Amino acid sequence: MERSYSFIIPVYNRPQEIKELLESFLVLQFSEPYEIVIVEDGSEDSSENIVGEFSEKLSVSYYYKENSGPGDSRNFGMKKAKGNYFIILDSDCLLPSHYLQTVDYFLENSYYDCYGGADAAHQNFSQLQKAINYVMTSFFTTGGIRGSKKSINKFEPRSFNMGISEKAFVATGGFSRIHPGEDPDLSQRIVKAGFETTFIPDAFVYHKRRISWKKFFTQVKKFGLVRPILNKWHPNAAKITFWFPTIFVFFVLFSILAGVLISFWLLVPLLVYMVLILLDASIKSKNLWIGCLAVFAMFIQFFGYGLAFLKSSFYVGLLNKDPEKQFPKLFFK
Repeated sequence: MERSYSFIIPVYNRPQEIKELLESFLVLQFSEPYEIVIVEDGSEDSSENIVGEFSEKLSVSYYYKENSGPGDSRNFGMKKAKGNYFIILDSDCLLPSHYLQTVDYFLENSYYDCYGGADAAHQNFSQLQKAINYVMTSFFTTGGIRGSKKSINKFEPRSFNMGISEKAFVATGGFSRIHPGEDPDLSQRIVKAGFETTFIPDAFVYHKRRISWKKFFTQVKKFGLVRPILNKWHPNAAKITFWFPTIFVFFVLFSILAGVLISFWLLVPLLVYMVLILLDASIKSKNLWIGCLAVFAMFIQFFGYGLAFLKSSFYVGLLNKDPEKQFPKLFFK
């Protein structure tokens, strides 16, 4: 079947991000027609005028709806789209010029009804953005679960860079009301509906993550709260590796306590790991300060996620509490 692509992009109070994203579309190397659907999710700071500036250069449409969360906004956009293969992006992303060409070539030679790609740091990103991108994507911190060539099979695409066929969307009903976590939830439901997911190695996006330390902690904390809920909904997708951040928290606390009360040498494993992160991040970014920031970001990531995962596992997993009643802020009405 011939594919026609529709990009679905929800936005909430970030018109400048939409401008930068649409600018990256202008240099996209792809000769066939495609459309861009911008869905304003009840924003007070509208992107409508920004989108209008690109109306003569790009096939772009703009819709405004009441705030109901990014998942529902993506569903809204897919229902409005004219294409039969939807590519979902976050508003804080930029596309490399080869992106759509890479996706189309892959699907032409090996078709899947759902794919995901990696996120990368652009050279113009801030040092904080690069450090956070490192800990979110590095093998030494996440095992590369957000996108690596070893993740081809049974990959859970993330909604900052995700493709889904119209057929798979209709069969699953799209994204659920949970946020974050709506993307791995949809990935699992796509598989249960009889479709396959995959990872496209070179279909990466530049993910800006306009974020502070506080916002980063809040984000990873929510990720930790959501994962036990997803494990309950999709037990076959549960992995022991989801416990690693929690185990790391206890490892850090034990190392510090034992190092102070028993022997300094008991701190060595923790220090070796910190040096590994420092060196790897510094080498990959070619910046020692980014390496230092990455060490700090690693602790925020593991403690934020690990403690929240433990809390959610206790209430949702052990006590069998209703997720929506226990953590109502994770669900849109």
